[in-house]
Formats: sequence, C-alpha cells, structure tokens
Amino acid sequence: MKRFVARFVVYVLSIVVFVGGIGLYGFKRHQKDFYLNVRHESVPSLQGVKVPKYNAHKPTVAVVMADSSIPTEDFDFLIPYTLFSMTDAYNVYAVAPDKNIKSLSGGLDVVPHYSYKELDQLLGKSPDIVVVPFMPIVDEKKYQPTREWIQKHSNEKTTFLSICGGSQNLADARLLKGKSAASHWQAIPGLKKQYPDTHWVEDLRYVQEGNVLTTAGQSAGIDGVLHLIAKQLGEPMAAKISKEINYPSYHFVQNPKVDQPFYVDIKFATYWLNLGFHWNKKQMGVLLYKGMDELALSSIFDSYGDTGTTQISTIANSDAPIATKHHLNIVARHQISNAPKLDKMIIPGSTAKSLAEADIKRWSEKGNAKETILIHSDSPNRFVFEAPLEDLAKQEDVLTAKHAVKRFEYHENGIHLVGKPFPLETYGGILLTVLLALLTAFCIDRRFIMKKTIFKSVNKSVN
Repeated sequence: MKRFVARFVVYVLSIVVFVGGIGLYGFKRHQKDFYLNVRHESVPSLQGVKVPKYNAHKPTVAVVMADSSIPTEDFDFLIPYTLFSMTDAYNVYAVAPDKNIKSLSGGLDVVPHYSYKELDQLLGKSPDIVVVPFMPIVDEKKYQPTREWIQKHSNEKTTFLSICGGSQNLADARLLKGKSAASHWQAIPGLKKQYPDTHWVEDLRYVQEGNVLTTAGQSAGIDGVLHLIAKQLGEPMAAKISKEINYPSYHFVQNPKVDQPFYVDIKFATYWLNLGFHWNKKQMGVLLYKGMDELALSSIFDSYGDTGTTQISTIANSDAPIATKHHLNIVARHQISNAPKLDKMIIPGSTAKSLAEADIKRWSEKGNAKETILIHSDSPNRFVFEAPLEDLAKQEDVLTAKHAVKRFEYHENGIHLVGKPFPLETYGGILLTVLLALLTAFCIDRRFIMKKTIFKSVNKSVN
C-alpha cells in the first residue's frame, strides 16, 4: 500500500510540476509579448512631432496612457481616440504622466501629445471627457500619477468613459463605488471579488450613471463612444461615424441590452492552453505608414496579439515618428532595412495601396517575410476587424479564432471562419509535456521505488 501511494504521489507531482511549470512559463512569455510589451529599443529624435491644434471653442477629450512600464491596452486607447477624432467636434489628445514614448499592448509605441500637467495648464480646467483604457496596475509607484490625475478630475463637469477593462482603473480610483458598471466578460468574476461595492452588470454593452460611462469588452467600447457622441452631438453624427467604419452592431448603441451575454466556459480553456503550450509563435510584422487608419491598426494587434499564437513587430521605412490619419504620433521598433525575419507582413488599412505605395515598394525590395498581406485593401467596405479574424483562423485554427471573436464580444454573423478545427500544435505540446512528466516519474519509480522493492525481496530470499 505504501508503495502504491508513493508511486501515485510521484506520478501526480511529476505531471503537476511539468504541466504547471511549462504552462506558467508560457503564460509569462505571453504577458511579456502582449500586456507587458514595452519598448527597449533606442528612442529616436522626437523633434518635429506635431500636436493637434487646440480650439478653445471645442470640448476636449483626454485619452489616458499610463507610465511606459505599464502598457495601455491598444484597442481601449485607439478606438475612442479615433471615433472622437472622426467627429471633428472635439480636441482629442493622448495624455500621460510625461511625454516620453508610451507603449500600447502588443508593442505599439505612441508619443503623448501632452503630459497631465501640460494639459491641465493648457485647459485651465478639467477635460470635458476623460477616456480610461485598461492599464494593468503592475507597479504601484509608477501608476500612482495616473490614479491621482483621474481622481483630481473626478468632478461632475467631467464625463469619465472607461473602455473594457478600464472600469477596473475607475474602480481603483473609487469612481465606481455604489454604482453599476460594465466590463469585459473575462474580468467580471475577478472584479466582483475585488470591488464588491460596485454592481457589475453582465448583460449590457454599456452602463451610464451620472458622469461615469463604463463599457463591456472590446467592441462594446465602440457602442459606448457612439452613445456618448449621440448624447453630445446628436444621433445623426453617431450614425454617420458608424456608417463610415462599417460597424455592423449600431443597434447596440441605441439599446445596449444583450440577450446572450458572454461568460467564461470550458471553451475558454483553449485560450489558456494556447498561452501556455503554443511554443512556436508566428512572427508577424505590421507596416506603419503616414496617414494610416488607427482602427485598422488596432484590428491587427487585437485579432492576433492576445491569442498566444502570434508575436507582432512594428516596422516602418524610418525611425522617425509617424502621424496617423487623426494626428496620433506612433514610432516603429524596426526599420525595413533591419527588419527581423518574419512569417508574415501585414499592411493594414483599406487605402494602404495608395497611402503606403512607396513604403510597400521598399518592403518588396528589402523586406524579409514569407508572405505579405494587404489585409483590408480587397474589402474596403467591411468592418476592419472581420478580415483579420478570418485570416487568424486560416493561420492557426477555427477554435482559436472563435475565442478571438468572443474576446472581441462580436455578436454579428459577418465573420466566416475556415481552417483547422482546433490547435494541433497546442494539444501536441500538452501531450508531449505529459509524456515527459510520465517518463520522469517512471525513472524515479524505477530508480527509487522499484529498486528498493527488489532489494528487499532479494534480502528476504537470502535470509
């Protein structure tokens, strides 16, 4: 009986140590590649970076970024920045504790327009709208200036808008105490435990109480922004913006109720298994170019980046800051001349062929990728997230792409996923890990348990 127990413990511990240890390593690697992907490359000269002109007759939207050691979620930042800018009715600025380059999740680097202090001095009052993306609170000391600035402007004259997990940052600043709030479906179980004084709502795409508007996950942020635009500028403006981006879910802007909300289920395991056991990540480049559309750019990082399958590198023709369509200044980490070897180069944007013609030509001459895809150029009238999610299914598998769709909280039927049914590489990695654990346990058993048993049997025979 003792030998049986010893063997059972050895085999179980081996599986736990190998599967748990390798899975944890994979998870931490993914965190480093996506949520904690900060710039380590040298910083180019930022001279000549232009800031959108301030118009005192327009309300001001401040889209927040935390310290550079804590990347801000790229979708949560880029979507509201773009939609508010498209109205041409607001001053829209990227703000941060200082004006050093800040990273967004997945590895996109942004030059803030103003520091918190500079914007306060420019306005002489609180911004009209403060957009709070999800900013992981990894380092309390470095995050503190952002928390304090949010709290400083927590008055009834300022509207606070959180996107996706940004509701956690508002709760951290005590702006959601006693209120109802929405957040990403993956985050809600933890938020209920961490902030029990907030009523977390799961069946609404956005929730507004007083001057605080919180949105659910990812695409629900579009609904929340358009809802706020409709309230402040009129419904025709919101409808116009929705049509311009080919957004298929405008009905949620008018009624945020969801009949079948997303929740954590067994299928969520695929996501975690990819993070831990998808070892051979695809190396993907994203070409940055002047005038590019920020929504198209976001669609690449969010569709591929947080799946555990793809590592993204930003590449441009030079190291100089690049002004996007709506005057956001972004900086690539690699140049075409020294780009790493890639499995795939993605060139986002429906007008990329014309806007990036010279850059595309240079890439075709000097670049190093197995394939190059102008992912939006052949479908300019589609919502920008649809083609990347479909390409993800072809690149990886349908199950991985289905979770990406669910993570995006996409409720429409415009995406058609074709590919392998499930992640063979991930499941193969798990199987290999389990076999290695069993082999190790067998060796321990043979060396220390079976040998001891045989030795005792021999002694009994001799005696």
